[in-house]
Amino acid sequence: MPEFLTGALGWIIPALVVFGGTALVITAAAWAIRRARRSPKRRAAALADRERAGAALVRLDDAVQELELEVGLSGALYGGEAPNSLRRARITAQHVRDASFEEYRFSGEPETTPDDIRRTASRIQRKTADALAVIQRARAEHSGWMRENVTAAEQVAGERARLAALRASMGDPRALVADLRARYAPEEWRDAARAGDSALAEADEAQRLLDRAAAEVADPSRSALADLAAAERALRLAEADARTLEETHRLVTQAALAAPGEIAAARAALRQALVTREQLEPADAARLGAEIRAITSQLDALETDAATRPTRTIDRVARLRDRLDLALGDARTAQQRLRGARTALPGTLAAARGAIAQAEASVAHSRSGAPARLRLLSAQRELAEARQTQDPVEALDAARRAMRDAEDAKALADFDHTEGS
Repeated sequence: MPEFLTGALGWIIPALVVFGGTALVITAAAWAIRRARRSPKRRAAALADRERAGAALVRLDDAVQELELEVGLSGALYGGEAPNSLRRARITAQHVRDASFEEYRFSGEPETTPDDIRRTASRIQRKTADALAVIQRARAEHSGWMRENVTAAEQVAGERARLAALRASMGDPRALVADLRARYAPEEWRDAARAGDSALAEADEAQRLLDRAAAEVADPSRSALADLAAAERALRLAEADARTLEETHRLVTQAALAAPGEIAAARAALRQALVTREQLEPADAARLGAEIRAITSQLDALETDAATRPTRTIDRVARLRDRLDLALGDARTAQQRLRGARTALPGTLAAARGAIAQAEASVAHSRSGAPARLRLLSAQRELAEARQTQDPVEALDAARRAMRDAEDAKALADFDHTEGS
């Protein structure tokens, strides 16, 4: 071997060993750091931070709802226009709440690293604390202004006007429930009856609180604000239950009109699936045929009592259409998928709206945590997207996502209610 080559190898080989060893050490260190950052222990700590951020979000959401109560009360006193300070605080807090819920949702994705989760949680807690401070300052300023400029008698009169308007718009809830009870199975009107009873009880509670506040008006040393705020809260609950009752009545009656058409559309889709089945390989054809028979059997069973259980029928037909689409997979042409989506969309939208109505009622009457509220917001957003999207296939997918999110929201809210009771 030439002398110059021997000399070169004499310093190249040690250098390669040194630099190669260093590279291995750096690579191993980087791998260890990444592994430590994604370790189960670190993720558990990050998720605990996220849970605390969720609790802060719930406090902000509750504070926004309380602020809306105060805005409504002030609007009644000022001829329908709340003070600028309250309205600005509400807009700011709503914006922070909505943006923070989005961040909270993204931080729950499986691929999010523990460090990103902790940073997001810290940012949410900081922003919610700032928004809560804005709300607190606005309410303090408003309370001071009210003490100086608005008499207790004016406040009571404003709230009584709101109560009278509520009773007038609500009418007799028992009449709506009786209409449903006469035509449909109990599971179709049970929630409506519960909402109607709650609305009446809450309106009576508001009346009691206002009567007590009126009795305090003659005493200048006492403030009726506490009773007025409680009365406003009862009024808001009554309004929410009245809307639930009216919405349930509307959904049931519309479902009764739509159910025959949805069943007919499902049968047409099954006939088209049979045509598609003839073009498949034997094994695929057998699998699809078994699904078609099972779906047909369930559809036959649904049709027997569709007239008395219309919302259940609409919901189950929408699920059967989803099952049929999964069974067909890629066997259909683009035109067939488009035609199927057009016929499945109306019933799926109705089923999604019904699921969201149930979730809204559950969230309104439970001390639900951030996950339930987030799922409800997601369901509402998906339903809005389904209604606005021009492509029937995309709209159908969004409506189905709205159904799933609404079901999750209701289950989470019901669990929170059970845990809190």
